[in-house]
Amino acid sequence: MGMTMTQKILARHAGLDSVRPGQLIKAKLDLVLGNDITTPVAINEFEAAGFDKVFDKSRIALVMDHFTPNKDIKAATQCKQCRTFARKFDIDHWYDVGTMGIEHALLPEQGLVAPGEAVIGADSHTCTYGALGAFSTGVGSTDMGAAMAAGETWFKVPAAIRVVLTGKLRPYVSGKDVILTLIGRIGVDGALYQSLEFTGPGVAELTIYDRLTICNMAIEAGAKNGIFPVDDVTWAYVEGRVDRPWTAFEADPDAEYSRTVEIDLSEVDCTVAYPHLPENAHSAREGHDIAIDQIVIGSCTNGQLPDMAAAAEVLRGRHLAPGVRGIVIPATQTVYRECMKRGYADIFLDAGCIVSTPTCGPCLGGHMGCLAAGERCVSTTNRNFVGRMGHVDSEVYLASPAVAAASGVAGHICHPEEVCTK
Repeated sequence: MGMTMTQKILARHAGLDSVRPGQLIKAKLDLVLGNDITTPVAINEFEAAGFDKVFDKSRIALVMDHFTPNKDIKAATQCKQCRTFARKFDIDHWYDVGTMGIEHALLPEQGLVAPGEAVIGADSHTCTYGALGAFSTGVGSTDMGAAMAAGETWFKVPAAIRVVLTGKLRPYVSGKDVILTLIGRIGVDGALYQSLEFTGPGVAELTIYDRLTICNMAIEAGAKNGIFPVDDVTWAYVEGRVDRPWTAFEADPDAEYSRTVEIDLSEVDCTVAYPHLPENAHSAREGHDIAIDQIVIGSCTNGQLPDMAAAAEVLRGRHLAPGVRGIVIPATQTVYRECMKRGYADIFLDAGCIVSTPTCGPCLGGHMGCLAAGERCVSTTNRNFVGRMGHVDSEVYLASPAVAAASGVAGHICHPEEVCTK
């Protein structure tokens, strides 16, 4: 029986000729990731187990991105514990205020993930790196703690769903709309503990940033991971970033899939996920009666430079509607700097937005934009569960940067065409 991309990567890292769905394996890891929320727990477990060294200081990345700069004493204490650990073991990839970015944007940018690699992170959206043809998935902090010492962990080999993409995206439509459309079709448990393996001629029409967004939200369909084939788009992104050898894997022609889902990209429109699940997908054209109080443009899902460009295109020469707060968060220091160089920051400020240092902040209701009872936000983040961004009686609507920007201008959920053609 043939293997999928994910199964081939896991087999290689387990030292096996082949693996099958459901098989339990122990696989070596190329990178172990933690942030300021999950790493302290991992450190506690690491120390409680009596470990006194890490497996490889160059294969651990600690990114202080959720509450930095520290928002309160608890956040400061957590980051201090991470700093102490990083210094003790001389961790190479340590990112703090001034160097950090949102982890899942920062690691690809810095060349820390390459095709064919196996990566775990104590954050559910570690599945982002499948965009580069890597196997990456989120784990618990206990698993992270053990992996920092051992350099390996166990997996149950996942079955896979093949997602065949055809056609080309229409104007204003992006990877965010594709993944919201897919989740709307299969549901938040539609890919439970399976790989979402994207294929088909439509893959070539997606930028690497579209792919990063799509894989980032694979977990919102319950998937173990999402993964794209390695093609010219992947090569162009990795070249100059990754300075080590890597191996690309392809699915076998006779690989078995639990199901096949087909998406014609030309039929995908700007999409919004209404509260309180990412599967509650609607056309952006349907939201005229949904007044909003805030927009958030950023996060590990949509904080890259093309996301900033898409928002700036809509906001250029326009202003947020009265009563709407706009929060723009470039995902990394590099993206932040480019926003200033290209004039995007001025566009955002002129439109009535604020521009924040990189942080996860409002995505998890942490800081930089928490919602009060009854408030509504159109956000480019990845989750809209009850209370996700603040009060349990607030509402989060997930959308692309273009839709969020257009909605901010209109004062209600709005398709970008309705703003940009006026």
